[in-house]
Amino acid sequence: MRDYALGGLAGLWLADGIALLVAPSWTIDRVRDALRESPLILRWESVSVLAGLALTLLSIDFPYQPLWIIVGLSMAFKGIFLWLGPEHLRQTVMNWCLVREDVDYRIWGLTLCLLAVILLHALEWFPPA
Repeated sequence: MRDYALGGLAGLWLADGIALLVAPSWTIDRVRDALRESPLILRWESVSVLAGLALTLLSIDFPYQPLWIIVGLSMAFKGIFLWLGPEHLRQTVMNWCLVREDVDYRIWGLTLCLLAVILLHALEWFPPA
């Protein structure tokens, strides 16, 4: 079950990363539209907290363990900030994140793809070379 949960997280990272690599403007425009139409979409930050804690706890005996601890705790802290942080500071951070250049989004997309591939490698889901 643990492998499937972490594999699902890797799949989400890969899908988001590819979307940001291929069409960063379109992807961010959809995020802006979703936030404009339903500001409560930010209640999804609890998913970030849970996924981050799950990554941190479920990857205890995995290869690249320090990486998973850093990434998992970063996800959890980001989710806690977006959930409980001061409204004006949250809004400032969200606005800053949504007005970046395409190259910035592509770097994040590449990072997400890289994390997904490394996690899938740690799960040994790739055939042996």
